[in-house]
Amino acid sequence: MTIKQPPSVQADARGLRVLLLRSTFNARVVDGLVAGAQEALRAMGARSADVTVVDVPGAFELPVAASVAARSRRFDAIVALGAVIRGDTDHYEHIAREAAAGLAAVARESEIPVGFGVLTVASEAQALARASAGPDNKGGEAARAAVATARVLQSLRPRGRRPRAAARPRKSA
Repeated sequence: MTIKQPPSVQADARGLRVLLLRSTFNARVVDGLVAGAQEALRAMGARSADVTVVDVPGAFELPVAASVAARSRRFDAIVALGAVIRGDTDHYEHIAREAAAGLAAVARESEIPVGFGVLTVASEAQALARASAGPDNKGGEAARAAVATARVLQSLRPRGRRPRAAARPRKSA
């Protein structure tokens, strides 16, 4: 028996507006993550009209796009999808760290859940395995986590209260 298992209870996505942020770098892998996320959202009852897909160039750009999307108040949940594959330099570590930290900061500051569907793997084969169709697809896992968290946050907020808008940086004179 494996210890690493996602929750077995599936949240209800009906009525939630979900943004899928798709990194176009490593598109072959990310396409599989997007398909997995879309399938998971359908299985949770999301209408296709409530799911928006927006492309960004790479994983490094996911946090800034997620931040703007969260501030727009148009979405109840954001799912960030990308793939960072180790190469011959330490560039991989910098991108993976900044994507993870940036997306976590967006979720904390905006109070809008951000599903982390950014693969950080050693090889293309590992990435493709995690982006393949089926219940272990990491895009699907990220979508399920974002929806479940959105529902938890809704249950914790006073009735009728939406998440607060994230503060915008002040311009200096």
